[in-house]
Amino acid sequence: MNDVQVWDPLRKKNVPLTPEERVRQWFITILHDTMKVPMHMMMSEVGMKYGEGPEKKEFRADIVVYDRRPGPMMVVECKRPDVELTREVLEQALRYDMVLDVKYLALTNGHRTIVCRKRDGRMEFLSAPPSYQEMMESL
Repeated sequence: MNDVQVWDPLRKKNVPLTPEERVRQWFITILHDTMKVPMHMMMSEVGMKYGEGPEKKEFRADIVVYDRRPGPMMVVECKRPDVELTREVLEQALRYDMVLDVKYLALTNGHRTIVCRKRDGRMEFLSAPPSYQEMMESL
């Protein structure tokens, strides 16, 4: 059992410091410090439902970035450092997009980060993560 805790500024509480949580907290810092996303425009562990009745599926996105409408603009899928960013990880983030309809997806394991932008119904891979302002201007 992991007794080490870390403060999650988005959930405003201490959470167990698992390998995936370490990646999530690192990426929250990247979003805020590098991409200039305001803290109040992000949420972590965002629950969502897709479908109805017995076919309904429940998902939980690691981080969601919101625009000023407010609506979801980016979903971030965080994996432990030893998990490769495969097609399956991208497909997981795309399932979140079916519910949230975001323009940006980010996948990270702390060693590698992939950022995609939806354009004309297709995902294009970006060479560098956009700033919050750039994301807002592209909506």
